[in-house]
Amino acid sequence: MKQSAALAVQLAEAARIVAHVASGGSLAEGMDKTREDSRGALIDLTHETLRRYGRGQAIVVQLSRRGRPDAVIEALLWTALYALESGRYSEHTAVDEAVKACGLLEQWPAKGYVNGLLRSFLRQRTALEAQLANELEARYQHPLWWIDLLRRAYPTEWESALAAGNTHPPMTLRVNRRRIDIDAYQARLTSENIAGRRLGAEGLLLENPLPVDRLPGFAAGDVSVQDFGAQRAAHCLDLRSGQRVLDACAAPGGKTAHMLELADVALTAVDVDVTRVARIGATLDRLGLRAETLNGDALQPQQWWDGRPFDRILADVPCSASGIARRRPDIKWLRRANDLARFADQQRNLLVALWRVLAPGGKLLYATCSIFPEENEAVVAAFVASEKTARQLPLPDGARAQWLPDAEHDGFYYALIQKQT
Repeated sequence: MKQSAALAVQLAEAARIVAHVASGGSLAEGMDKTREDSRGALIDLTHETLRRYGRGQAIVVQLSRRGRPDAVIEALLWTALYALESGRYSEHTAVDEAVKACGLLEQWPAKGYVNGLLRSFLRQRTALEAQLANELEARYQHPLWWIDLLRRAYPTEWESALAAGNTHPPMTLRVNRRRIDIDAYQARLTSENIAGRRLGAEGLLLENPLPVDRLPGFAAGDVSVQDFGAQRAAHCLDLRSGQRVLDACAAPGGKTAHMLELADVALTAVDVDVTRVARIGATLDRLGLRAETLNGDALQPQQWWDGRPFDRILADVPCSASGIARRRPDIKWLRRANDLARFADQQRNLLVALWRVLAPGGKLLYATCSIFPEENEAVVAAFVASEKTARQLPLPDGARAQWLPDAEHDGFYYALIQKQT
């Protein structure tokens, strides 16, 4: 198949996936149905189109003379606009292949409309940019409610946080200290012409992302892929050898493994999704680590808890995932402002349930990959105020509780809470 013909097929498939997300479906569901040999190109087209929330929509609204098109054609236009702006294809090729994609989508009457709108974009590009600068969703490429919340919460940082949320995520490694020293592993990378720099005690930020099968020692368990913000969790739990540790909501097991790499603890990893529990086991097997893995609901510990209290608990609670939206760009499309109250209720209930299984004097680390205070400071403050035995402690690493996404890490929040005796 010629490259241009392949692009038409890729644009059509990407349009179906993007339309699925725009209608409320998840990106993972859409990608699951794709062929393995086309995934690379589709990941680029779909993820980048979805990261550009608001921009494609605004351009189509500005240029369309016949009202809002059919959903899949609208998604095709968003995807084709990204292809045009990406610089990966000539303008002529991107437009012509988008028109051909109409036929593949069985939307033959839309060919002229798609051709005309895309060519109008190329002619009016400079003027359009000036108009888009005044439309917040198009300018910042996030939903308006999201922009408003961040602007109120972070008056001096909101724009940089939004800009980071539109970028490609960094690829950071976590070196398994039980198997290899970080300096020795960095030397192995250098010997294979893989550039990376140190982040923290075990982290290596790669200059250019690459497939895991190209990482030396990955299959042998020398290294894992884990965002540097996520690597904070194990260090903030104040682990000591011999402790009983619970990782609640543990899948897929990255933080579980990191804790076991740092200390000789008796660790129980629990997750409500039985399929994801299997992934924890696979992660630990690759790294040569052992933990008790259970399929169970952290909200119902009486169903799986053996009655012996835990010295440390990692409560990595479900959240909006707003801090990792660049990794999961459908989040921008699927989340609504009123979701935050629902998440906060669940988070408070999880804290209450897990507090029962924490030993007196023990410590619980509350963790989210959210950047919204409604899921973070507000939840922790309410819990500490209502629970007489709870006392919030400074984080052991001395860093701020809330990390916003930037070039080195995603957005994460951590709060360490001790159960007073």
